[in-house]
Amino acid sequence: MQSTVSPSPLVGVGLYTLGEASLYTGIPASDIRRWLFGYSNNGIHHPGLWQSELADVRDCVLGFHDLLEIRFVHAFRQYGVSLQAIRSASRQATELFGQAYPFTCRRFQTDGRSIFATVLDETGDEALLDLIKKQYAFKQVISPSLYEGIDYTVIGSAQRWYPIKRSKAVVLDPARNFGKPVLTVTGIDTAVLFSAYEAEGQDTKRVALLYEIPTSAVKAAINFEQRHAA
Repeated sequence: MQSTVSPSPLVGVGLYTLGEASLYTGIPASDIRRWLFGYSNNGIHHPGLWQSELADVRDCVLGFHDLLEIRFVHAFRQYGVSLQAIRSASRQATELFGQAYPFTCRRFQTDGRSIFATVLDETGDEALLDLIKKQYAFKQVISPSLYEGIDYTVIGSAQRWYPIKRSKAVVLDPARNFGKPVLTVTGIDTAVLFSAYEAEGQDTKRVALLYEIPTSAVKAAINFEQRHAA
């Protein structure tokens, strides 16, 4: 009898440590841990804003949608919106949109202000009041750059993310390489190419020959890795 092997629960989900999530988003790992996995204060534990995609698999790791969603949390926090208000907005947007990760959903760009208006009644958050009243403020926080580079499925869920502005050379796709950055065309891990680049005396042409890819592709991978290591 031929045995069957169950697919890994990580397939199509993505897998990121706190350090990797910090590198790819530019958000401190301590903030990501606090927002997603909760924190304790004066003996009281405050849970994360939502449950990680990988909560049933591993502790303190993120899935692809967690990675994108925390970029919006960061934008809200930069503007002064409280965690209580963000938690409530996430819950209400989830119910309204039917999306487990509502901030990343394109619909939040248009309906976010009405959701904040509802949350304001619960929390009295002054930052939310400002976002609701001032159109420019809302557009500044929920900026197009947060959505730039995200490809969506037909039902509106984030499918993949091209993290370099105005470029599709590198992609984070949970269906490929567990969501780690790869060259879009070839699927080669950018970290692998960068390691080869270091091992080959920083000779991009040599690495291109070894992997049988254009030198421009090697340079794109190196630039991505160097930018996030800085």
